[in-house]
Amino acid sequence: MKKPDHLPESCCAPTRTAATPPEPDEALGSIAEHPPLHEDVLIPAGSFQMGDSFDEGYPADGEAPVHTVELEAFRMDTTAVTNEQFAAFVDATGYRTEAEKYGTSAVFHLVVQAQTGDIVGVASGSPWWLTVKGADWAHPAGPGHHWSDIPDHPVVQVSHDDAMAYCRWAGRRLPTEAEWEYAARGGLKQQRYPWGNELLAADGTHRCNIWQGKFPEVNTEEDGFPSTAPVRSFPPNGYGLYEVSGNVWEWCSDWFLPKYYRNSPVANPQGPTIGTGRVMRGGSYLCHDSYCNRYRVAARSSNTPDSSSSNCGFRTAADDRAR
Repeated sequence: MKKPDHLPESCCAPTRTAATPPEPDEALGSIAEHPPLHEDVLIPAGSFQMGDSFDEGYPADGEAPVHTVELEAFRMDTTAVTNEQFAAFVDATGYRTEAEKYGTSAVFHLVVQAQTGDIVGVASGSPWWLTVKGADWAHPAGPGHHWSDIPDHPVVQVSHDDAMAYCRWAGRRLPTEAEWEYAARGGLKQQRYPWGNELLAADGTHRCNIWQGKFPEVNTEEDGFPSTAPVRSFPPNGYGLYEVSGNVWEWCSDWFLPKYYRNSPVANPQGPTIGTGRVMRGGSYLCHDSYCNRYRVAARSSNTPDSSSSNCGFRTAADDRAR
């Protein structure tokens, strides 16, 4: 894989630039009386080599050096949290996401479903990202789109803070970045993707939902999807996890610092105590190796905790209940 020469700022997901953050929701600490059941799997304890073994990452992302990480067993959702699951959380709590409080969120230009007057801005340096009034988790592509049309798709337009609120209600947590990469590798050692080193299957079948065509103008949709795909659209990895490459970015619990791998602890690293944003992993339906190859399992990105977009969601984790 050829490393792209230049990575446009905010190519993966734009950063929210609103001056005044919304007030925090006072109900965030409440846990559901009967927490919802998540379809998850046990990720066994073990060690792995974390980081980019192929020198394909951007130096600014801090995918090097490759280093040994040892993890205790934990549980991980088999899929990203869906619209239907997030709707149950909202119905039970009345929670309002940050996109709803701000009144706008970022939508990729080819999937917008909104009137012209609802498009109120363009992301600096990334004109394919539009700021859309009324875009939120329930209206992921804008006011003309509703989650109930795609209940089995990953919820998007959720900030890191929104994901944490859901986790607190569900009695879950976000995975650490180390847990996420270990689980995404599915037991394979130092491979590029969750299934091996080749992007396509031998017969040319697509194994993840990323961009085909010329970004950002033409998506040929050879994988079958113009934007998000329903969960379980592609085969799972060796641990039974679906869509850990492509489809939507997934928030992790860690703060992001590019130099963290240089002194990360070996055992159960929790990430730095400060950073420039929160870690996102896995890439999305907008990834294309001509400009962004972050759908590799070692790839990292980040965004501010209050940012949201039409290609970022999350999956939850939990400690191993057997321990």
